[in-house]
Amino acid sequence: MKIFFLFTFSTFLLSAFEQATASAHYDKILTHSRIRARDQGPNVCALQQVMGTKKKYFSTCRNWYQGAICGKKATVLYECCPGYMKMDGTRGCPAVAPIDHVYGTLGIVGATSTQQYSDISKLREEIEGRGSFTFFAPSNEAWEQLNSEIHRNLVDNVNIELYNALHHHMVNKRMLTKDLKNGMTLVSMYNDQKLLINHYPNGVVTVNCARIIHGNQIATNGVVHVIDRVLTAVGNTIQDFIEVEDDLSSLRAAAITSDVLDILGRPGHYTLFAPTNEAFERLPRGVLERIMGDKVASEALVKFHILNTLQCSEAITGGAVYETLEGNTVEVGCDGESLTVNGVKMVKRKDIVTSNGVIHLIDEVLIPDSAKQVIELGGAQQTTFTDLVAQLGLASSLRPEGQYTLLAPLNGAFSDDTLRMDQRLLKTILQNHIIKVKVGLNELYNGQELETIGGKLLRVFVYRTAVCIENSCMVRGSKEGRNGFIHIFRQIINPAEKTLHEMLRNDKRFSVFLSLVKAADLDDVLSRPGEWTLFVPTNDAFKGLTDDDKDILIRDKNALRNILLYHLTQGVFIGSGFEPGVTNILKTIQGGKLYLKTVNDTLLVNELKSRESDLMATNGVIHVIDKLLYPADLPVGNDQLLTILKKLIKYIQIKFVRDSTFKEIPLTFYNPSITQLTKLIEGEPEFKIVREGETITKVIHGGPEIKYTRITAGGSDNEEKLKKLLEEEVTKVTKFIEGDGHLLEDEEIKRLLQGAGTEYTKVTKVIEGEPQIIEREIKKVHLEEAPVRRVQPTRRTQGGAARRRTRLAYS
Repeated sequence: MKIFFLFTFSTFLLSAFEQATASAHYDKILTHSRIRARDQGPNVCALQQVMGTKKKYFSTCRNWYQGAICGKKATVLYECCPGYMKMDGTRGCPAVAPIDHVYGTLGIVGATSTQQYSDISKLREEIEGRGSFTFFAPSNEAWEQLNSEIHRNLVDNVNIELYNALHHHMVNKRMLTKDLKNGMTLVSMYNDQKLLINHYPNGVVTVNCARIIHGNQIATNGVVHVIDRVLTAVGNTIQDFIEVEDDLSSLRAAAITSDVLDILGRPGHYTLFAPTNEAFERLPRGVLERIMGDKVASEALVKFHILNTLQCSEAITGGAVYETLEGNTVEVGCDGESLTVNGVKMVKRKDIVTSNGVIHLIDEVLIPDSAKQVIELGGAQQTTFTDLVAQLGLASSLRPEGQYTLLAPLNGAFSDDTLRMDQRLLKTILQNHIIKVKVGLNELYNGQELETIGGKLLRVFVYRTAVCIENSCMVRGSKEGRNGFIHIFRQIINPAEKTLHEMLRNDKRFSVFLSLVKAADLDDVLSRPGEWTLFVPTNDAFKGLTDDDKDILIRDKNALRNILLYHLTQGVFIGSGFEPGVTNILKTIQGGKLYLKTVNDTLLVNELKSRESDLMATNGVIHVIDKLLYPADLPVGNDQLLTILKKLIKYIQIKFVRDSTFKEIPLTFYNPSITQLTKLIEGEPEFKIVREGETITKVIHGGPEIKYTRITAGGSDNEEKLKKLLEEEVTKVTKFIEGDGHLLEDEEIKRLLQGAGTEYTKVTKVIEGEPQIIEREIKKVHLEEAPVRRVQPTRRTQGGAARRRTRLAYS
């Protein structure tokens, strides 16, 4: 008994699993329709009917909740689900429809025209008899919509033409909708003609692109599916159709040129949106000639019209995106009875079924971005930029064979004042938006520099949710064309021209802040190359600050540096690069933290509004504020300083801890020294005594000469040693001396030149220009003490010894 129970239970589970896996999209959608109509009684299905038409659908959730199909309002109908019928005096559809042979079932489902034609063509006897058939029966409306000439020919020759046509709608085995798999091919009972089945996720099932509108009506000798059109014979391949269709000669030429035509002759399930000759004639002549003359562009053009899936028009009940053979996507939708491509009604003729796909004729040519010139990639929001590029003659410099990147600001970025500028200045601005090379979004990285056709270098800043170039950040919409990329930007890009220090010096609003910077010995920080973000208070932030107050601040250099360096942080942070509404924490050079976020395109710093942001400098960015910043957790231990700070800072409570002091902040944080020398300098070497820990960098302009001496006497070993020595990187040496300094004697210098002494460090010299190596032939080399070139009073070092200079002398 137990074994019998286990066997029965296992059989049940397997049966349930098979049912679940066999359940197809059509059946799932039908189940949802029953659920929506459950209040109407048993076995009732809810359908949507497109207003003004007889088209009815078992709807997807999307169509149901939108209350529309193909953009047209749909009304809700309640009908008996397939296989059930009403009974007088009862709710819903409680009765099972009677089961009959296929001929009788045609009458049950209302396909009376097909039933009549089966009778007069002598098919009736066959479909009433023994067998197992699937009959795809055209509805009465389908016969009415059939081409009148074809209809007349069928009726006039019922014993052959009509009989064969009906056999073409039949398969010699029972196939329920769950058995009709997407992409399968059935063999009809007429001359083994193919029937192409497509079963779509929205529940639509098609046979040669005819939609099943009433499925799974079981008969004693098969099943009947009612379809919405009369099936016609499937042609050969898409390639065959293109080769013989006169109205597609332009497409045929493009497909041959690009070697794509052969693809359409291979087995597959393709959809071709085929532009007619008229569509090609509408293209600007120059555009068509350029594309047809470029095999890569023409191949992209043709492949952009081909989907690798078969999309019958009846299966499209809403917009959906499909990938083309070119790689990009198109949106295929519908508007009432019309198909749309990328939102445009352009389909002239639908559902030309072939053995390897379907063709829809369209009256526009679809040009993919990959076949366009970079200047043609601009959309409706970049027309100001693209128009100006054309008007100012820059478009002609973008050669088809070149590689470029356009940084296109949105239309709103161009103010009236900008558009009224002198055209020469405006052209310079636009040149700063055209990069010499082709750079995609995924090739950009933080710290990258891009050279424009105007010769400017633009810096790239990459943040968590934004990519910015100089002061402007990208928005979505980057595209790749045949000769370049286009990226969309919020604002006009303003390349930096001055350092942070120069910008402060040239703007009177910052004079007080700059004077404090100078007093704290920090002006060098703002002048050197680097990457800084500086929050600069205007003079309004120092209202009420007297000269005496200022003197007190300046005298306490540690306190002043702590306050000023709380306004400085390492790295370049663009205001529009921050994720909106999210707090970003930056560590300042002082050690405290700044809290930044953007709200309604306004930058907030510690909740204080920045009055002007993203002022770009060659070594950073400035954000203007009208309050002095101060770290809330930093106590003050001096009464005078507390009084001064309370005058200036009223938005926070400053802590007071008597006798507390500010930490010392050494200026090593910006590390101005370079510690390795790479070039040999002509002239007399100068030796300078420095303290331990002090380093010196000297910038030398001009083209230095690297010299070495060939020795003609004294042996080859000496020659090789000296040559090697003088070709090495080191030319100037600084010796760290503890205590009072002393001069280097000749023997020490000789040891230095001979590579001795690991206690000596190298000093870097930054040299502009390429060195020249000059070889001189002399007889003898020796070291001698020599005076400097200009007679000067003898200078003494800290220890009091006379300063001497030693150089190589030739005799």
